[in-house]
Amino acid sequence: MIRGGRSYVSSPPAFSNDAKKLLICTANTVSVFSTATGLQITSLEGHTALVTSVIVFPAAKGLCHCWTASLDGTIRKWDFSVPVLFNTVDIRMPIFSMVIPSLCLPAEGKEKHGNLFAYVSVENTKETQEKPKAFRRQIRKCNLSKSRLVGKLILGETSKPELLIVSPSGNFFGIRNKCKLHIWKVPDPESEHAITRITLHHTKQISAIAFHPTQRIVAAGDVTGRILVWRGFGNKTFYRGNAVVNERLIDIEEDKPGVRDNDDADSCSTWHWHPAEVKVLRFSSDGAYLYSGGKEGVLVVWQLDTGKKKFLPRIGSPLLHFIDSPDPTLSSAPSSYPETYKGLSNGIAFDQTAGLVAVRTENYCIQFYSLVDDRGISEVQVCERNNQPGDDITVIVTAVALSLDGSVMSTAEVKLAEEGIGGLVCLKFWVSGSQNKEFSLSTIVYEPHRDGKISAVTFHPSGRMAASSSFGGDFKVWTCNNESPKNEQMLQNSSWTCHAVGSYKKKQMTAAAFSADGSVLAIAAETLITLWDPYKNVLLAVLGETLTPIVRLSFVGNSDNLVAASCGSKAQLSVWSMSKLSLSWSYKLHIEALASAADLSSFAALALLPESSNETTFDERDGVILLYNATEPVPTAIWSARKGSIVVVLNFSVVKWATIAFIQCSRLAKGGALGFLKVNPSLAEEISVDGKSPELLLAYMNGDREYVLFDPYSKNAREVSMIHKEGLAALELKGQAGQFGYASIYGDLPDFDMNRTPNSWVPSFPSERPWETIFSGSSHALPPLTKLCSAFLESLLEKRTAAVE
Repeated sequence: MIRGGRSYVSSPPAFSNDAKKLLICTANTVSVFSTATGLQITSLEGHTALVTSVIVFPAAKGLCHCWTASLDGTIRKWDFSVPVLFNTVDIRMPIFSMVIPSLCLPAEGKEKHGNLFAYVSVENTKETQEKPKAFRRQIRKCNLSKSRLVGKLILGETSKPELLIVSPSGNFFGIRNKCKLHIWKVPDPESEHAITRITLHHTKQISAIAFHPTQRIVAAGDVTGRILVWRGFGNKTFYRGNAVVNERLIDIEEDKPGVRDNDDADSCSTWHWHPAEVKVLRFSSDGAYLYSGGKEGVLVVWQLDTGKKKFLPRIGSPLLHFIDSPDPTLSSAPSSYPETYKGLSNGIAFDQTAGLVAVRTENYCIQFYSLVDDRGISEVQVCERNNQPGDDITVIVTAVALSLDGSVMSTAEVKLAEEGIGGLVCLKFWVSGSQNKEFSLSTIVYEPHRDGKISAVTFHPSGRMAASSSFGGDFKVWTCNNESPKNEQMLQNSSWTCHAVGSYKKKQMTAAAFSADGSVLAIAAETLITLWDPYKNVLLAVLGETLTPIVRLSFVGNSDNLVAASCGSKAQLSVWSMSKLSLSWSYKLHIEALASAADLSSFAALALLPESSNETTFDERDGVILLYNATEPVPTAIWSARKGSIVVVLNFSVVKWATIAFIQCSRLAKGGALGFLKVNPSLAEEISVDGKSPELLLAYMNGDREYVLFDPYSKNAREVSMIHKEGLAALELKGQAGQFGYASIYGDLPDFDMNRTPNSWVPSFPSERPWETIFSGSSHALPPLTKLCSAFLESLLEKRTAAVE
């Protein structure tokens, strides 16, 4: 199987010591990327559950060692340049976060002690009966050198797993716990003293924390956008035996500005710019500045001494992490992947010939993703969006469809009405004559149907005709004015017009599909299936009624069968014979997706399982993939789609009776999609099953947009292996990648000298004159009109000193 589509932002990434590689947690693996080209070089595979932490061992420039932690309960040490696994520590509890403070110490400090300790945030699954779930999330200490936990020592308990943050000095680490901030002082490894902790309080829920690299200063951001900076924390608790500190405490005991109750800190100051939750906090390497970011997609640079701020260019999506690299010219600021809309049909389209998938995203785009290479190809901006990432959604892309050859795309969008006014439905046609899927807008149709939204869009096999159905009770057939474009320029200049309009007894049209030869157009009229001649717009036949409305239609390849799926309390999967115009067979199943092989008489269906069945045969699985021959009601194969962890292959054989094979279809089947992909000659040399190249692959994408490719007709359920040629990633290792990716835009990155003194970037701050700074920052955070006017008028009335003769 070929897996991909994994999230890159589930956990903070890490840079290599030479800043030429970026290690990113991607599901059960750690992917290693080149910072010069943006290509994946290698991956660390071995964990059996989500990887939650990756920590690079700081050492000489040529050493590439790291530690990883996972929900499978193991901590592993790797050499990510090869890659090779050195050691595995199994603590048998899911690890949600890990820090190793001693790795932050100077080199001379590490050599004093032989033991290496890590602090982990875990869930003690062994205490299921003794303790309620709210108290099973614990902070524990682990001896990595001896591969075991340190006794039964529990540093703290939280209601949910929390991210551990270690100070750059390695002296402290902390977590956020609702409205509290817990900070521990890391003891000497050979010391017998107990680990001490302080708690700092706030009135709002804390969302992010950061430690100063050299001073006892900690910053915390909350859900309202405020940032609190505590200075001199832990004077009484951590340094109780220090006479100088105690003497100083006596002087300031009576004056603790901003500090709540009896918190152990000298002072606390509050800054506020972010209008929403603060997700990112990070001090600069010299401690002079504090970086903050959040949902609005703006990175703010605060001057620690003055509180003044400067704004870096907008990232375009919410910020989740901010990581410094050893090279001061590089940093990583992963932002959240554009959310995809779930629960709406027709949101995913497969390009069968190119091995691509088109997925709609929250930022009004259609993203084209290569399922074989596991990387994004391009994005098509369906409609303009000039607003903050956190603003309310005003437009929804409800459908996307691709022609059989992938050269034409159609999208449907709905502009949401504001207080019942201004709603608008648009149908757009896009054309592309290039392999990189750079689509350009060909035709836009406003309000293509009466008063209803578009329910489905489908293309004729030739790609020169399309059909759209509507909940308003009609369907339309669209044709391209250039039937046979001879070159790319003619294709770019083509336009689409309405060829025919049809309806049936004022029923809602809920689904549409063309036959393999394009001679028949099937339109679902609620519980009925109507068959039309798309050229003459003549009703050919009406097929029998189902119990609930039909939401999906698909002709089964080169056969004379039509498969339909209905939704509701009495959902049904039914197969109809076009030659007999009658029902062949049906099942009571809730079908989430359908896919048909173009040249075969088989189809695949993604069925959601009822909750009651999860307790028996399909434990912890919420769906199954069924492979049918259209002429027989018994599936030739069944695969399970599991909610949680990996499901390994147990058994598989293609027989007349149903046999069950479990593969990794991963999490949510609801919102998933299926598609058959042809293995073209360019990919045949790279994809093999049992040493042979398959002709067809089945793609399953779940609700989280993770996917798997496999050969549905293989007699043995062995994985589809990739025989990669010496591509750009391999050339990168040899230094022969050339100008590609980031390097093609910004040029080659200079070799970073680890011995040079890093010069911190010092932002420039505006003067004290208010009219020069009043428009700084985010557009949604502008001052009120009264303040704008007064500041502007003061700028016009600025006093000028007359020259004295």
